[in-house]
Amino acid sequence: MGNRDRIAQAFVAARRQAAGLSPYPGDAPMTLADAYAIQDRAIAIDGRGIAGWKVGRINAPLDSALGANRLAGPIFADQVFGAGTAQMAVIADGFAAAEAEYCVRIGRSPQPGRTGLSLEAALDLVDAVHIGVEIASSPYAGINADGPLVTISDFGNNYGLLIGAEVPGWRELGFLDWPVESCIDDAVVGSATARTMLDGPIGAVAFLVDCLAARGRTLEPGTWVSSGAVTGVHQIRPGQRFEADFGVLQVACGIVAAGGEREDAA
Repeated sequence: MGNRDRIAQAFVAARRQAAGLSPYPGDAPMTLADAYAIQDRAIAIDGRGIAGWKVGRINAPLDSALGANRLAGPIFADQVFGAGTAQMAVIADGFAAAEAEYCVRIGRSPQPGRTGLSLEAALDLVDAVHIGVEIASSPYAGINADGPLVTISDFGNNYGLLIGAEVPGWRELGFLDWPVESCIDDAVVGSATARTMLDGPIGAVAFLVDCLAARGRTLEPGTWVSSGAVTGVHQIRPGQRFEADFGVLQVACGIVAAGGEREDAA
């Protein structure tokens, strides 16, 4: 079994069992191409439908070294939830965090072969923007500490998406200046606006078009884009509560430990 297959199979198996995984199950990827190849192999092994993609930031100086300032990972359909959901699961023996995010819904696919979209062209693909919470969780506790290539190799560290209310007047982009505050058990853990997120949530869509095209994929209508942590990546554990306050809108959830699935689950 090759290194890519070994890593992909180990992560899929650990996620199915919601079990911790240590050490990293192979030789860590050294390039973006290798990291995404592991991710694509894991997507194929996992077999679930993809309802969205998470986008995260690659910080300096690695952004220059890798030639990218963002990364992406799949959000599986059975891990996308509406605002009425009271609890979101994490892998208790691995890494777990919650992030206040904007959830952007794609209304139409980009033209085949078209990449390098302007923000205006990327916005034209969108048919809704909602507030939300991304759950970042992995069987491997060192996923964030080991850097973006390791993060990419395990589905970009995504474990779920909670979609809240639609942002009113989103097409005018006024929400970019909304103050956003994240709280864990009523204690403020981060605050910022979407203006601090590189070129913002719509820029995340433009990035994702290019990222997927390089892998022979495209953004399909109805796909959600979780566009990056507004206030930061806030580590969390089962039993705690996370709330994201977007000023005029809020979304919150309790955090619980995920239960294992059957080993033959698709």
